[in-house]
Amino acid sequence: MRELVILGTASQVPTRARNHNGYLLRWDGEGLLFDPGEGTQRQMIHAGVPATHITRICLTHVHGDHCYGLPGVLSRMALDGVRHPVHLHYPAAGEDVVRALVSISSPGIDLRLHPHGEAGIIADGLEVRPLKHRIDTFGYRLVEPDGRTLLPDRLAEAGIAGPDVGRLQREGTLNGGSLEAVSIHRPGQRFAFVMDTAPCAGAEELADGADLLVAESTFSDDDAGLAQQYRHLTAGQAGELASRAGARTLVLTHFSARYGDDATMLAAQASARAGTAAVMAASDLQRIPFPQRRGPRADLAHQAIHHLTRQGGRQ
Repeated sequence: MRELVILGTASQVPTRARNHNGYLLRWDGEGLLFDPGEGTQRQMIHAGVPATHITRICLTHVHGDHCYGLPGVLSRMALDGVRHPVHLHYPAAGEDVVRALVSISSPGIDLRLHPHGEAGIIADGLEVRPLKHRIDTFGYRLVEPDGRTLLPDRLAEAGIAGPDVGRLQREGTLNGGSLEAVSIHRPGQRFAFVMDTAPCAGAEELADGADLLVAESTFSDDDAGLAQQYRHLTAGQAGELASRAGARTLVLTHFSARYGDDATMLAAQASARAGTAAVMAASDLQRIPFPQRRGPRADLAHQAIHHLTRQGGRQ
């Protein structure tokens, strides 16, 4: 199963309808919890998300609305008897804050700390890029390796069936035939998490070709001056990020309380600049299925459009 569970969508100040940040990505056998703000443990109950499903916790930075829920989540995991290792990823510059939050959590889980201080791969398929905020901040990107989709008609023509199919996939060749001859390229799926940043190269690298892009949309385009002052994105800038990156689906979140609980205006501003990306404004407790895989022709068309979009942005 691959889906995104929205646990909270408010920025600095929560509202009656929006909790502080919190996002759980179900990715096959893993559960990645991003930026658990205050109240995340309670939101997990409302969303029907067991603490036992969490295998990794990823913090973009140590501002309170992105990490103050950590002690409650860790304590709940200890109470529920989580036995598997839990990996905690965070910026090295936030070491003191993270250790303080961990120190007030209930002991009893196998928690493994993984600070990072530069761009790169931090776990299998998981990488980070620095963002442009008021303190050290990193976004996350999860990438599935590319693979091959077998074509039944070509397998039949080659006389390959039963256990030989698995052997061909493992070894790449069989009786003089190749895997490439009976299959087509299947691009791996990509997830990007871009939070609390002004426009920057790191955000574009994270979002590049994402099937599902989660991006902050703290301010409306009318408040671009505030966005620049506090180093956040406007809704339109989030849409432009998705367009330039060739993202398929853009999920807006991290809304300022100044706009109330209706994000329709922000979604409209993002959509106006998002190109072909589908845009949605996240709501608390919403479940967002991962987009279906692109077919080979759709993937080629996407690559062509993406190339033209980026070339146009450089002119």
